[in-house]
Parts: sequence; structure tokens; C-alpha cells
Amino acid sequence: MLIEVLLGGGVATVSGIAGFLISKKITASNFGVYTDQARAKASAIEHEAELVLKKARIEAQELESELISAHERNSKTLQKEFIKKEQVLKDLEKQLVTQQNNNDNIKNRIEQEEAEVKRRKSNYEDRIDEMTRVLETGAGMTRDEAKQQLMLKIEEQSRTEIAHIVRKYENEAKAQAQKKANFIIAQATTRFASEFAQERLVNVVNLPDDELKGRIIGREGRNIKILENLLGVDIIIDDTPNAIVLSSFNLYRRAVATKTIELLVEDGRIQPARIEDIYAKVTQEFEDITRQEGEDIIHELGIAVMNPELTHLIGRLRYRASFGQNALAHSLEVAHLAGIMAAEMGGDPVLAKRAGILHDIGKSLTHEHVGSHVDLGAEVCTRAHENDVVINAIYAHHGLQEAKTVECAAVCTADALSAARPGARREVLESFIKRVKEIEEIASSRDGVKQAYAINAGRELRVTVNATLVNDDESVLLSRDIAQEIEKNVQYPGDIKVTVIRETRSVEFAH
Repeated sequence: MLIEVLLGGGVATVSGIAGFLISKKITASNFGVYTDQARAKASAIEHEAELVLKKARIEAQELESELISAHERNSKTLQKEFIKKEQVLKDLEKQLVTQQNNNDNIKNRIEQEEAEVKRRKSNYEDRIDEMTRVLETGAGMTRDEAKQQLMLKIEEQSRTEIAHIVRKYENEAKAQAQKKANFIIAQATTRFASEFAQERLVNVVNLPDDELKGRIIGREGRNIKILENLLGVDIIIDDTPNAIVLSSFNLYRRAVATKTIELLVEDGRIQPARIEDIYAKVTQEFEDITRQEGEDIIHELGIAVMNPELTHLIGRLRYRASFGQNALAHSLEVAHLAGIMAAEMGGDPVLAKRAGILHDIGKSLTHEHVGSHVDLGAEVCTRAHENDVVINAIYAHHGLQEAKTVECAAVCTADALSAARPGARREVLESFIKRVKEIEEIASSRDGVKQAYAINAGRELRVTVNATLVNDDESVLLSRDIAQEIEKNVQYPGDIKVTVIRETRSVEFAH
């Protein structure tokens, strides 16, 4: 058994040694093959590198040759340009030398001419002195006295010519100004047009049933008495079917009364307590509506910020009327027209709109406060720290102040356009024509009156008198007498302004 083991171990050892020797020989053989392959590849790379280097050298030589050729061409071109410019400079130098010579000649001629002028001037002055001595001897006046007389004569002639020129251009300026003013007014009126809101003195409330008239009157007239006292309107209940009439000069009270009675009729419970509740509710609703309407109008006009009290009063203008024309519609039209005209004349259109919408703001207060709408409007706007242009417009549109700005003048013009023409306010055409004719006849019947015109829808009378028959003092008395006679004999709303014009004209013709 041991022998077999030893024999097996020996065989294994011999086999391992033999395998090692065989493996070593194979490895040595492969190493030689790898070495030969590496040498072959290195030789190929070296050959390829030589080819690349050779090619690069050839390309470098070609590039160098091209650069040398380009440099030679550029050098030749630059040399030619240099030669041309050098020649140009030489030509210019020759021209400058020639010009310098010419200038020297001209300078010499000028010096000679100046010397000749001085000589002639000296001779002229000598002759003038000689002639002056002769004139002084012959006229018996010194030189200064003669000069003074001559200057006075020239001044008189010049003054006449200047006056003629001034009058000429003054007339041209007036004509141009009138054309420009007419153009601006035409532009404004064509770009804005609105209907006039004609207000009435009564409102009609429709009833679904005539039986409601009895309920409105109430037992022994209790309901209608409470309604009239609370609402401040006259309630007229007659034979008109399904309708009653509310009458009042105050639009606001009439509108509140109309809404109150409509709600009572709709509710059906017409009794004193209910009447007071509905009235309080409607009054508060109208206050909210007027305030909101004022804010909407301010936003529509593009006015930035305004005192809340003024905003509320603007909304209340809807319930005021002047000669049948709604005050809010009138103020809105004035605002739009004033804004357009101010923009045409280079003013501030937003400020003109602000002054236009506020120019009659005092009319919202005339029913509750004593005083004219002008004074009330100026007071409330001053209290609200409004712009001076707004205050000026409130006074100026009734002639109480002069218009100080373009915006104020635009408001005054827009107010006249909106209100002072026939048809703008509710008047019968025949009575208007009759009144205007009567006013003109009163003025024309006076001695010394040449012409009389009623303008501004009969609100102003212009009277032109003969200056040789009526002096300044008599013109004052004449205007007072005409105004008193109109006040005595003519029925008219508002005021009529009487203006007597006395002028002296001097006319001469140049033949």
C-alpha cells in the first residue's frame, strides 16, 4: 500500500515538472512572437510619422510661399497708393501757395481801398462842415438847433407811421383771434352734443286701481295730510283715471315723493306709520343714489380726487333745474365743452372739466340755505380747498370776476353755449321773440341811440349811441333809464344786462 502511494506521488511530481517545462517553453515562444509584432508596429508608426512630417513640411513651404506672394502684392499696392497721395499733396501744396499769393494781392487791394475810403470820408466830413457853416449863416440857427428841429419833424412823421402800422396789425390780430375763437367753439360744439333735459313742475303717479285714491286720501283726509306735510309736495287727486299728480318746484322732494307713493301703492298698506317708514327708507336710498351718481360722474370726467361733500352735491344737481334745464345735464355739458376748448387753447382740460362741473354747484344748496348759488358754491368749494381756478369760474360765469385763466374762460364760454341760446331752456319761442323785440324797441326809442341789439337769448342788451349827442355822463344815465323801463314794462326771468357803448371814430382816406 505504501509503495503504491509513493509511486503515485512520484508520478505526480514528474508530471508537474514536465508541465512546468512545457509551459515555460510555450511562454518563451509566445514572447518572441509578441516582440516581433511590437517591433513591426513601431516601424510602421515611425514610417507613418515620417510621412506626416514630410507632408507638413511641404504644406508649410507652400503657405510660406503664398504669404510671401501676398506680402509682395500688398506692398506694391500700398506703394502705388502712397505715390498717388504724395502727388495729391504736392498738388494741394501748389494750390495753397497760389491761394496765398492771391490772398496777399487781395489784402493789398483792400488796404488801398480802405485808404481811399478814409480819404473820401475826410473830404466828405470837410464838405459837411462847410455846408453846415453856410446853413447856419443863412438860416440863423446853430447846428444843434437845426438838428433838434429836424429830429422833431422826423419823430412826428414816424409816430404817424407807427400808429398806422400798429392799427393795421392790431386789426389783423383781432381778425385772427376772432377766427381762432370761432374755430375753437365750432370744434367743441361739433365734438360734443347732448340733449337738453327739460324738467317739469309735476310728476304723475300711475295707479293700478282708482280705489287706491281713497286709501291715499285716508279717513277724513288723514293720509294725504301726512303725505303732503312729510313729503313737502302738493298731491292733486282729480277725475283723471288711474293717476294722481304730484306738484312741487323742488325736483328732489318731488322725486322722493313719487318713489314713496309708488312703494306705498305697491305695498298696499297706506297708513301713517307705514308712510313714515317708507319715506325714511326712500330718503336714505336717494342719498346713497345721489352720492354714487356723483362718484360715477367724477370717474367719467377723469377727475382724480374730490371732496366727498362736493361729490354728493354733484349727484344732487340732477334734482335741480334752471328755467326748465336740468342743472346736472347743464353742468356736464359745460364740463365737456370747457375741457375740449381748454385743450384746443393749450390749457389743462382736466382742470377745466373740474371747474365746469362745479361752476353751478351752489344750486344744490339754494333750497336749504339763504343766498345766491354763486356765493354758496364759492363758499363750499373754498371750504373743500378747491383750486383757485374753480373759485374764479364760479364767480366769473356770472360776471362777478374777470376770468384769470384759460380754463376759467373756457368754462364761461361753455356756460354761455349751454344756457344762453333760444331753445336751450324751456321758453315759448313766440314769447321769447316778443320780449327781445320789445327790449330792443325800448332802447332804440331813446334820443342819441344809433343801434340796439339783444344778445345772449335776451339776457344782455348792447346799445350804441352817437358820441356827438351823448357824452360819458349821459351814457351812464341812459343805461340806468333803459334798465328801469325794461324792469317796469317787460316780464323776463333772471337779469338783463344793459351796456351803453359810446365811441369816437376818426376816418380818413388816402388818395
